[in-house]
Amino acid sequence: MAQHDDGENTVAAGSDVEKSAAPTTSAGTAVILSDRFENPGLPPHRLRVTDLDPKKDKTAERRVVTLFYLSIVGSVFAVAAYVAFPIRSGDTNSVRLNTLFLGLGIALGLLAVGIGAIYWSKNLMRGDELSESRHLTRGTEATRERAVEIFKEGNQESGFGRRSLIRNSLIGALVAFPLPGIVLFRDLAPAADPAKQLEHTMWAKGTRLTHDPSGAPIKASEVTLGSVFHVIPEGLNEKEDRLEQKAKAAVLLMRLEPALLHASAGRESWNYNGIVAYSKICTHAGCPVALYEQQTHHLLCPCHSSTFDVEHECEVIFGPAKRPLPQLPIAVDSEGYLIAQSDFHEPVGPSFWERS
Repeated sequence: MAQHDDGENTVAAGSDVEKSAAPTTSAGTAVILSDRFENPGLPPHRLRVTDLDPKKDKTAERRVVTLFYLSIVGSVFAVAAYVAFPIRSGDTNSVRLNTLFLGLGIALGLLAVGIGAIYWSKNLMRGDELSESRHLTRGTEATRERAVEIFKEGNQESGFGRRSLIRNSLIGALVAFPLPGIVLFRDLAPAADPAKQLEHTMWAKGTRLTHDPSGAPIKASEVTLGSVFHVIPEGLNEKEDRLEQKAKAAVLLMRLEPALLHASAGRESWNYNGIVAYSKICTHAGCPVALYEQQTHHLLCPCHSSTFDVEHECEVIFGPAKRPLPQLPIAVDSEGYLIAQSDFHEPVGPSFWERS
């Protein structure tokens, strides 16, 4: 380190201080653009057997057609199996056979058309590699005309227009394979008018109200204030279609102070000493209305929170339901058991069914 006469210190050349003060150079400036990786391009095209031998090309075409026709056979077989092996109530073997043959037919229909399409694309469609630049979907008229040309080129390359056997068999397979689904979904719907089926239940004049699920009859003296009973009609447990009948005839039974009930004209005799019975099937989507608030006298549907006021003939006070729960007119027989005066006076269940 050098020192001047005036006593000031100076920095020696090449010292550490001088090195630290020197400007630094960014490492990025050392990159040489000429070292960039060059695009090698597409590999040389390798011709397939079907490109070299017309006989192999024809054989591959026949295989594709065979697969498409096999798909048609599978789809038709699935529909035939669904009809030939119906599901019978209580017969587990019928369920096994229906599921087995229906599944085999659908699987054959879908697999054959899928394998045929892949085999077609791999062996008969244009096989050379290409790259395309992506642009905006909307272009000039010239671009749109070019798009039409590309579509025509694609038709020529795939052979869709030229290979009539493949085209016709593919169309047949695509038409046939949805048929099993159409048949299955149609069979899920009621064969008869749903509104007519929901207009009538097992309830009739003199039918006793019984406990669900035991079927024991209910006496009016058993129904105390604040209690709620899940009710089914007498004789339901002996029915072959017990579940279907219960889905329409299930009832909730409650007892309130008679002074709290607001009965409309013509319904004054539908209750017995404050005991009322209403359909358990929600008028929104058919869920079971099974929650009873003892203090507020409200019935709640747990599915979508529709709330019904028992004091006012189960009118809707909250939720998506659009109409009150149907009321079952009740009375008492000579032995003190609760009985129905008649069936419901309106269809039970969801309101989206057409109502007369």
